[in-house]
Amino acid sequence: MRALLISGGLSMLIALLGTPLFIRFLVRKQYGQFIRQDGPTAHFTKRGTPTMGGVVIIAATLLGWIGGLVATRTLPSASAVLVLFLMTGLGLVGFLDDFIKISRQRSLGLSARWKILGQGLVGVTFAVAALQFPNAKFRTPASTHISFIRDTKLDLAFWGTTIGVILFVLWANFLITAWSNAVNLTDGLDGLATGVSLIVFGAFVIMGVWQNNQSCQVLATAGPRCYETRDPLDLAVVAAAIVGACFGFLWWNASPAKIFMGDTGSLALGGALAGLSILTRTEILAAIIGGLFVLEVMSDVIQIGFFKLTRRRVFKMAPLHHHFELSGWGEVTIVIRFWIIAGLFVAVGVGIFYAEWVAG
Repeated sequence: MRALLISGGLSMLIALLGTPLFIRFLVRKQYGQFIRQDGPTAHFTKRGTPTMGGVVIIAATLLGWIGGLVATRTLPSASAVLVLFLMTGLGLVGFLDDFIKISRQRSLGLSARWKILGQGLVGVTFAVAALQFPNAKFRTPASTHISFIRDTKLDLAFWGTTIGVILFVLWANFLITAWSNAVNLTDGLDGLATGVSLIVFGAFVIMGVWQNNQSCQVLATAGPRCYETRDPLDLAVVAAAIVGACFGFLWWNASPAKIFMGDTGSLALGGALAGLSILTRTEILAAIIGGLFVLEVMSDVIQIGFFKLTRRRVFKMAPLHHHFELSGWGEVTIVIRFWIIAGLFVAVGVGIFYAEWVAG
């Protein structure tokens, strides 16, 4: 448990102290945010605010995680390395997207083709590797089973191992794309995505610790409700490092933001969320825990779909936070209320997670 506290505390300290240094660097280089012309007019005042703050979140997470390992003299697990690979890899794709926007002073970065290619390369590598590296008890970081709170009976390998691997890669990449885009869409107001992320990742700290205490690999006489997660405590340490990094970054990202996370941060956090949901075997439950992110995505889908069918709009602007912004709500009010909603989703999700174990 010391690793949890050390990694979380160290990553928070690094993000808190490192962000202003990164802000000064970005200001000297004139790497500022480009504001889309069709967005709320109130956002025009944010033009030029330093972006790519996701670099700090990723660096703080990695350093915090390494610090926790060194302090407790433990070796890294395959599960933790895979989640951090996914986070860093998608962060790199987001960094390239942000850099092109800044250098060319436009709201569009990487072309859709190259963005999909980059995300796909990282996602496929993660998915294939997640089915490798069996431990002493022959458990791999991921499985071909679709999971809710634990693996269900729905096995993607119902037509054989090869088909199972292919379907799992497609399923994993769907989750990775969905979550990275969800966090990206939510990152539209000062501190919104950062605050929601630290609440959501906090849930994975709690669930990882519980899974470790009730692990099929730890208990001398494992009961029917034990968890098959390969490295639950290590995944909790990674989640704690992300929570700490978001806490430290939020100090500078809260309204009025001194820096934005950019696609560098939103894609990285979305990837980490997808990776944790897959490796903790909580893929469907994650949709409840990250319910605020899901609402943001659904508002965008509904807006686009309804407009194509009827040429009318359901919301004044999508995603959802912009609708309330154009309805006259203050930015801070929207952010705080969305944090509250995110907390309620997390409470329901963690409650379901615990209730399933008690009922079992």
